Amino acid sequence: MRIACPLAASLISAASLAAQAPARQTSAGEYTRYELLAPGSGKFRILYEVWATTPGARYFFNPIRKGSIASEEAVYDRASGRPLRFEVVDGVTARATGLGGADTTGSYIRVELPHPVPSDGTVRLLIDKVYEDPKSYYDEGGNLVFARSLGIKRNAVVLPKGYELIGCNVPSQVLTEADGRTLISFINAGPDAASLVVRARRLNP
Repeated sequence: MRIACPLAASLISAASLAAQAPARQTSAGEYTRYELLAPGSGKFRILYEVWATTPGARYFFNPIRKGSIASEEAVYDRASGRPLRFEVVDGVTARATGLGGADTTGSYIRVELPHPVPSDGTVRLLIDKVYEDPKSYYDEGGNLVFARSLGIKRNAVVLPKGYELIGCNVPSQVLTEADGRTLISFINAGPDAASLVVRARRLNP
């Protein structure tokens, strides 16, 4: 005679669900470069370098920030320099295909990795895209303002050619690029996102 064991069945069911649940995505080596495009356009290019570190992962998910319109996306394998396949998916699809805890109301760039992430290694990526967000990049009294909350620890902002830095609310290193553009580089050492505000003005002709 068989005796039903509800507790055992519940434990098996819970273990099965846990095994099926997508893992939380992990990453390392993150660096973001923001290149401010034509004044008045509200557009800036983002070059995001990251190491995918979730063991066994076949995809990497990069969120598209709400309020920003993304375009001109491209993704590259840093090891080979080759372009990688990707598509923009909604949060429901992201959660169903590997991103545990994905915001179901959001959108993501889902990158197909060249191979599964090794258990003791990484897959290095470069994600290139353009955002249009006039609330983050705008004109104020004839000066340019880039105001954005940045969660990545290492960041750089590059001003349009012909503009000089007149204000930055976080300690930064200011450099000149080979083409004459000004680069503002900083590291956010705090636990929270940095609410960066950069101000620039046109150089006298």
